[in-house]
Amino acid sequence: MASLKSWLPIPKSSHFSLANIPFGIISTASKSSPRPAVAIGDHVLDLQEFSASGAFSSLNIDVAVFSKPTLNDFAALGRPVHRSVREYLQEVFAENSTHADILKNNSSLQDKALLKRDQVTSHVPMHIGDYTDFYAGKNHAFNVGCLFRGPDNALQPNYTHLPVGYHGRASSIVVSGTPITRPNGQILEAPGSKVPIFSPCKRLDIELELGAFLCKGNTMGKNIPISEAAEHIFGYVLLNDWSARDIQAWEYVPLGPFLAKNFGSTISPWVVLADALEPFRTKGLDNDTQLLPYLQEKEDKNVYDIRLQVDITPAEGQETTNILNSNGSNLLFSFPQMLAHHSIGGCPMAVGDLLGSGTISGKDAGTEGSFLELSKGGKETIKLNGGIERKFLQDGDTVTLYGVSGNEETGLVGFGECSGKIIPAPKI
Repeated sequence: MASLKSWLPIPKSSHFSLANIPFGIISTASKSSPRPAVAIGDHVLDLQEFSASGAFSSLNIDVAVFSKPTLNDFAALGRPVHRSVREYLQEVFAENSTHADILKNNSSLQDKALLKRDQVTSHVPMHIGDYTDFYAGKNHAFNVGCLFRGPDNALQPNYTHLPVGYHGRASSIVVSGTPITRPNGQILEAPGSKVPIFSPCKRLDIELELGAFLCKGNTMGKNIPISEAAEHIFGYVLLNDWSARDIQAWEYVPLGPFLAKNFGSTISPWVVLADALEPFRTKGLDNDTQLLPYLQEKEDKNVYDIRLQVDITPAEGQETTNILNSNGSNLLFSFPQMLAHHSIGGCPMAVGDLLGSGTISGKDAGTEGSFLELSKGGKETIKLNGGIERKFLQDGDTVTLYGVSGNEETGLVGFGECSGKIIPAPKI
C-alpha cells in the first residue's frame, strides 16, 4: 500500500494518518453543541463548519447530516457515500491536493474548522438503540471454560456452530475518558458459600473487544443474508466491556449476564470506517465445524489484523504497565457472521446498533484479554511496574485499550485510546 502524504503535519506515530480518516462527534468550549468531525493527526476537522463553507458541493450528499449530534444520519447514507466522503477528505488533505483552495490555502476556514484534537471534547459517536455482545474469541472462551469445567469440557457443544451472544445494555455505554463506578451487588464471599452477601464488586475486570456500528437495518421478520451483511457495517471501535466477575458468578445461572455487565461499557470515540480496515483483512481462527449455509462466507479473510494492547495505570502519578497484547484476528466468527446470525430469526436491526466481538485473547501468555484469564481466576498475581500487584482492578486504576493496523511508512490506521478510571462504589 502506497504512503499517503499530507500538507498537514501528521506525526508518523499517529493512529489518525491520512490512510484512516475516522469519524466522531465533538464539542468545543466556544460551541457546546455536539457535531460530526474527522480525526487527522493531532487535529480534527469540524464537518459542520467545513460543510457550511460549501466544501462538499462537489459531492451529491445532504450536508445536513454534518449538523446532527450523532453520526446516525450520516451512517444511514450507506457505505458508498461513506467511501466517497472519506476519499474526498483524503484528497483535500493530500500533499498535492487538487482541492488546495478549499482548505490548504484557506486560512479563514482552517481557523474555524481545523481544530487541535486535545482542545475538543469527544462524545459517544452514535445513538445506540441496542447493544449485543458476542463471545467470538475462542481462546478466551476456552480459557474461561477451563477455569470452571476443565479443558475437556471447556467449550459448550454449540460453540463452534454459531456466534454465541447476549443482549447488553445500551444506556451504560460511555465514551473513552468517562469514569466507571464500581458496582454493588450480590456475591458469594467465600468458596463453597451458598448464601450471598451484598457488597461492592471485589473481582472487577475488563474485556478487550472490538465493536461494530451498523449503518443499515432490516425489516422485522426478514433476515440479513451473509452475502449482504458487510454492507450493513458502518465502522469499528474499541470496546471494553467491564465485568463484575463475582456478581456474574452468582447471577448468571440460568439466564446469563445481567448486573455483572450492565453498569458500564467503554468505547473509543472515533469510528474507523470499514473501508479503512479493508487492507488489513486476514484469516481468523480455524473452525473445523461445517457451518450451516446462512453462516458460510465466500471470503476466508473475514477479520482484521489489528494489534491490540491493554495498559493499566494503578493510580494518578504511578507508572503505567502494559499488561497484555493480542490481535483482532483471534476471532472464530466475523462481524458479518454475527450480524447474519443475529437477524436469522427476523430480529430487526437498526442504524446505530452496536455489536461487540467478545473478549479477544491469544493463545500465549500475555495475550489473554481479561484479568480473569491473566490471574487464572484470581489464583495468580499480575506483576505491575513499581512492585505493584493485581488480581483484579482496584479503585483508582485506569485501564487503557489501544488498537492499530498498518505501519508508520504507509500510515497507521488506529482507534486512539479507549480509557476508563475506576471510582469507588456508592455506599448503600
